[in-house]
Amino acid sequence: MATGSGQMPRIISVLLSAVVLAAVAAPMAEAKTPVAIGLGDQNPAMFSSKYFRALHVKRVRYFIRWDGMKVGYARRGADAFVKTARRNHVRVFIHISTNNYSRSAKLPSLAQYRRYAGNLIKRYRNMGVTEFGVWNEANHFKQPTSRNPRRVAQYYRIARAKCRRPCTVVGLDVLDQRGVGSYVSRFYRALSRADRRRAGIVGIHNYGDVNRKRVTGTREIIRAARRYNHHAKFWFTETGGIVNLGKTWKCSPTRAANRLKYMFSLARRYRAQVSRLYAYNWFGTSPSCHGFDSGLVNAKGTPRKGYAVFKSQARHFTR
Repeated sequence: MATGSGQMPRIISVLLSAVVLAAVAAPMAEAKTPVAIGLGDQNPAMFSSKYFRALHVKRVRYFIRWDGMKVGYARRGADAFVKTARRNHVRVFIHISTNNYSRSAKLPSLAQYRRYAGNLIKRYRNMGVTEFGVWNEANHFKQPTSRNPRRVAQYYRIARAKCRRPCTVVGLDVLDQRGVGSYVSRFYRALSRADRRRAGIVGIHNYGDVNRKRVTGTREIIRAARRYNHHAKFWFTETGGIVNLGKTWKCSPTRAANRLKYMFSLARRYRAQVSRLYAYNWFGTSPSCHGFDSGLVNAKGTPRKGYAVFKSQARHFTR
């Protein structure tokens, strides 16, 4: 094709502009939501699953009873989980919790928490764990901390003293239920001004929001915490699509998969405040849909509908 001498510079200019636009568009197309995606479970068999490995998840969450250091099976279970995770190059976040999931659970004294939770932190720090939660789902009615956010604040000071840098402590962890904003406020008011600044990570269990497709609880927790710490960051420490839960959520893997989509959209919405998301959990119950069940795979390890949703959505988030 013949071209005039005046047309050639114009053609070159157009081509160069197209190259520049393509170079700019490529990184934009590949940009990921800056929320790190993880999974929570109690079973180290998860790490040997080809389906788990296909997700490329590099962060997991494990909870342990506060007195686990004196309970053989609890200690051995945590040891096995942490060691298996490390062999698979996966980082573990350990959350301290109650030793009795009933209304009669006793609140450990400060001396007991300092001794047992402190030794627990020391043990797993020596095994490479650098992320700990002070108390799992502190406002849940079956947790002995449910009426005592001041005690959780006291536990936070102990845990922070035991977990020196490099170490990250989730100071408060709450369920998105009615009255959660008041609980968050009472926790922060029990801290000194200096400790309020240090308590910069709040864990959110927003099953209610995710499974009812709302934002109410998540928004309330974020607003309450940021009244006391303007720079607070938030982790969705436990969330997911519920497959089955008593009379509230009748067995439906399809509904759970749909709610997992909403879980990711909620993380996108709050990406400026939320930096982590731990979906719970990997293995479903056996028999299927017995009691609380939010598994991405069934008890034998074969994928449910939610697994495909999780895999496709997680690709657009950081690890």
